[in-house]
Amino acid sequence: PPSAGRLPAKVPPNLQLRSAKRLLVSQLFQPFNLQVGEEAGWEGRAGEPACRSQKLMLQGGLVYPSVPGCYYYLPPAVRAMEKLVKVVDGEMQAVGGQKLNMPSLSSAGLWRASGRWDRMGPELLRLVDRHDKAYCLAPTHEEVVTELVAAQSNLSYKQLPLRLYQVTRKFRDEPKPRFGLLRSREFYMKDMYTFDASEEAARQTYDLVCDAYRSLFDRLGLPFVKVQAATGSIGGTMSHEFQLPADVGEDRLLLCPDGHFAANVEMLNGERTSCPTCGEKLTQTKGIEVGHTFYLGTKYSSVFNAVFYSAKNKPQLAEMGCYGLGITRILAASIEVLSTEDSIRWPSLIAPYQLCLIPPKRGSKEEEEGVTLLERVYDDLTEALPHLTGDLVVDDRTQLTIGKRLKDANKLGYPYVVIAGKRVCEDPPVFEVWNQNAGEVLFLTKEGIIELLSKVQVP
Repeated sequence: PPSAGRLPAKVPPNLQLRSAKRLLVSQLFQPFNLQVGEEAGWEGRAGEPACRSQKLMLQGGLVYPSVPGCYYYLPPAVRAMEKLVKVVDGEMQAVGGQKLNMPSLSSAGLWRASGRWDRMGPELLRLVDRHDKAYCLAPTHEEVVTELVAAQSNLSYKQLPLRLYQVTRKFRDEPKPRFGLLRSREFYMKDMYTFDASEEAARQTYDLVCDAYRSLFDRLGLPFVKVQAATGSIGGTMSHEFQLPADVGEDRLLLCPDGHFAANVEMLNGERTSCPTCGEKLTQTKGIEVGHTFYLGTKYSSVFNAVFYSAKNKPQLAEMGCYGLGITRILAASIEVLSTEDSIRWPSLIAPYQLCLIPPKRGSKEEEEGVTLLERVYDDLTEALPHLTGDLVVDDRTQLTIGKRLKDANKLGYPYVVIAGKRVCEDPPVFEVWNQNAGEVLFLTKEGIIELLSKVQVP
């Protein structure tokens, strides 16, 4: 009997593509080049997107603008984001992170207690409910998490360190949202808050989380730099940013060419021009901030009385740290730094789909043979590499030439494209395989394709 999902050969080829449970490009909700409504208020002249990632994400059906600074994330973008979150979860849990979820709506009372209700100014999105109670839509959750931990009245030193994190939507009333997801009013962030028994322990936690961030960006293949940074409205006594060097970056960085020193210019008051370690002249570059770490000390625990009981059973204030990663910003920044002017390139770990299969054009002499063989490739791949099952799509728009579909696949940045071209009629059949990130074209049999893709990792 035919194995599950495989149909007897009598069914005409175009029908086979429809009826098997395969992901088909024609069925994916990924509208290219949607017309942008007036309401979205594109920045830039005549409504033009202002940077590469914004242009590519709009053209490729990844995002669609709503009101200024807010976006629809379309299915492929959500797939990439969910993969990124899985990778982040792995790194956070490896350092003892426990995931929770805190409310977006936060009472003004909490923020007044810390002094930030006034200090944050107009960037805080504020609202009043029907009972005349004031709230904000939280851009960050220091007050909220500290109140939660303070509510645990008998916290023991044996339960520390406590490392709590979430991945949620955050809000910031940006005066000028721009560059698409790089500076928006509504965005996803991973924020971790840590509670330690001593300053020394808190600094060890700080180093541990910084190492986890390093590991994350290395795994994504992103060329980051860790720089000393100002503590700003979050506060605390030590802070670093993880920056991706890029022309559209809004931060100016000073770097030692030999890697001894790196800082955000706002940290230095413009005085320093040479490296404090080796004396080399510092070079200036622009960066996109994708992560930020803060050592907070007792700034928040003292306000909300977040205490634990020491070995001597004495109440002590917890030493805190907080650690942010811009999830949606990492998506856009990756595309910004890895892509070409007209083709998206993803960190391969988080590409929405790993492989696009392109069958022959309808009516071509390879059609019947090519469709059948490509389906066999699809089925054998999912059998041999079940972890890739949801990561394969067939571009079944066979009214289009192979060239047109290859061009689209190239634009959308599938790491691998397999084409059933003229050589599928050879014995054994040979497929054209594009390895986009390596920039090479291979000619492989079905077995060769399976071997090539066996190295592919998905979160």
